[in-house]
Amino acid sequence: MKTICILPARMGSSRFPGKPLAPILGRPMIEHVFRRVRMCKFVDEVVVATCDNEIRDAAMGFGCNVIMTSSSHARASDRVAEAAEKIDAGIVVMVQGDEPMVTPGMIETAVSAMQGESGAGCVNLMKKIESVDEFNDRNTIKVVFDKNSYALYFSREPVPTAHVCGFSAINAYKQVCIIPFTRETLGLYARLAPTPLENAESVDMMRLLEHGHKIKMSETLVASHAVDTPADLKKVEELMRKEALT
Repeated sequence: MKTICILPARMGSSRFPGKPLAPILGRPMIEHVFRRVRMCKFVDEVVVATCDNEIRDAAMGFGCNVIMTSSSHARASDRVAEAAEKIDAGIVVMVQGDEPMVTPGMIETAVSAMQGESGAGCVNLMKKIESVDEFNDRNTIKVVFDKNSYALYFSREPVPTAHVCGFSAINAYKQVCIIPFTRETLGLYARLAPTPLENAESVDMMRLLEHGHKIKMSETLVASHAVDTPADLKKVEELMRKEALT
């Protein structure tokens, strides 16, 4: 089954305008994502999905195929769904363009969970939260899940609560935005109406949950750091100086 990876990216981020082209170690952030994703043996093709000419030109400059999409998408998953309509693939992996520390192994973990789980139309990576600061950070999307590792809820608020037992006693996890969909589930996502909790949390995956669809969670032990703010960019650049993948 063909597996493609689509990197959604736009210039108009409210928290960090122009973020995909922000330089890290002399390369645009989106280029780091592209170079790392294409190392994965599970991925047959990598494509950038964007509505911005600046990102299109940059991506073509470092050798990545580009699909232009509507500028009206509020959710990255909708942008990926539009782009996927133009490519024949059974599995579509969304990797956010602000995940420059993604590794090939992280993608393999997520795709393997989909291939090994009968009926899993969507898989999300998750990582244990190690610090109280990250737990309280609204840019970190927290996830709670059932005993079979299916998502129950995603929130930017600190869940589960640490008020009763304390942070050290709870298992707090964050969503890592490496998300494989089957082609069918991605198409379904795009046809579903946006939902109240999706809008309240500003989390794509709540749309599937509110409409009654399952999301399988798969844990990664790899420490990564998404870039949501200019301060994150500086932190990530320092971390990536020490990495062999760069």
